[in-house]
Amino acid sequence: MNDKLGIVSRWDFEIVRAGKVIWRGGYYNLVPTAGLNKLLDAAFVTGLATPTWYVGLVATGPTYAAADTMSSHAGWTEDTNYSATTRQAYTPAAPAAGAITNTASKASLTMSAGTTIAGGFLTDSSTKGGTTGTLFGEGSFTAGSQALLAADVLNVTVTVTIASAGSNSFMPIKEEVFGEFHP
Repeated sequence: MNDKLGIVSRWDFEIVRAGKVIWRGGYYNLVPTAGLNKLLDAAFVTGLATPTWYVGLVATGPTYAAADTMSSHAGWTEDTNYSATTRQAYTPAAPAAGAITNTASKASLTMSAGTTIAGGFLTDSSTKGGTTGTLFGEGSFTAGSQALLAADVLNVTVTVTIASAGSNSFMPIKEEVFGEFHP
């Protein structure tokens, strides 16, 4: 039997304004070669015990490539218009059923200025706006960029799944705006 594996990061976002969720959406993102190599190295070569990953935000109008790295990603820029001095830690629970997620400990970013966010990325560097470290995943909202105001809160959940390529673990994501679902 030939079993092929697929790896994907599912990103779910919600924008909270004045205590109310005004938008929910997400996407599945590209895992660039640098991220795949880091995963293979940790699993089969160095056995890295506990890597720490961080959530970064992508500004508007991005394009992505498998060759992207933290030091070279010509198709997008990082958005740093949030109040934290570093990127937010990605704190997942223990792996279960071929997946890890930070659902119980979402990254939460409070905007320091009005901005437009297209999506996000995972890296093993906490330096806000930095260009070092490994880029694990990158991607954009399926419904397009989202405008945020100063003091809006952006909650980010990332679920990384490894599954047989023939499984149905990679389902489409729906976006919700003001309580209405938009496929």
